[in-house]
Amino acid sequence: MNIYEITFSPTGGTKKIADFLAAELNREIRCIDLSNSNEDFHQFSLTNEDTAIVAVPSYSGRVPSTAAERIAKIQGNGAKAILVCVYGNRAYEDTLVELQDIVQQAGFTVISAIAAVAEHSIAHRYAKNRPDKDDYGHLRAFAEQIEDKLRRNDFSTPAIPGNRPYRKVAKAGIVPKATKACTQCGLCASRCPVGAIDKNNPAKVDKKVCISCMRCVTVCPHHARRINGLLLAIVNMMLKKACIVRKECELYL
Repeated sequence: MNIYEITFSPTGGTKKIADFLAAELNREIRCIDLSNSNEDFHQFSLTNEDTAIVAVPSYSGRVPSTAAERIAKIQGNGAKAILVCVYGNRAYEDTLVELQDIVQQAGFTVISAIAAVAEHSIAHRYAKNRPDKDDYGHLRAFAEQIEDKLRRNDFSTPAIPGNRPYRKVAKAGIVPKATKACTQCGLCASRCPVGAIDKNNPAKVDKKVCISCMRCVTVCPHHARRINGLLLAIVNMMLKKACIVRKECELYL
């Protein structure tokens, strides 16, 4: 049995959690990077002997549309799916139940789901330095329970929280801009999951295409992409009430 790690992780927080779970399940790991806009996802075909960790961040309580479109191209063929949604300590709302529907339509069998917390990709003060020691302790225990379920050949689908129809898609509309420190190296453009940044002029961004994933900010070696300070302050203020209380990782088995 192979473990496929199917991950959409523009800033690395989601992948960090998926990597940990995959390592705890102790199988040969094959990675499918849903953030790679150059990948042909139709080529991936799993078998019913395989297990897949399908991990995405929660964007305003929903699965990122880019991730949803790319997962739909993969052939599950009955592979067992462990769903993972990662959020910045606000709420994950309908993310898991939407992810369940997406992977089942792609032919996977959902056997478990995890909601985990990582540092907020925009407002970094929330869930800062998470996942932390306590989170990893919970995730390790979750992996043991999932491993036991697989060992017992129990492929039942758990009750996963969320609403159908899903909550309305909310576009963040936060577009990082290049600063004077930009050297036009083009790394941000080549790594953008949706190709929103002009490769010939990285200061130019298609605002209608940008999904506010913050990858360009994360990968820039010169720290030359930033969010407007006033806009960031507003975001921090809006999130304060929802994010002030620590949320813990959850398992649905």
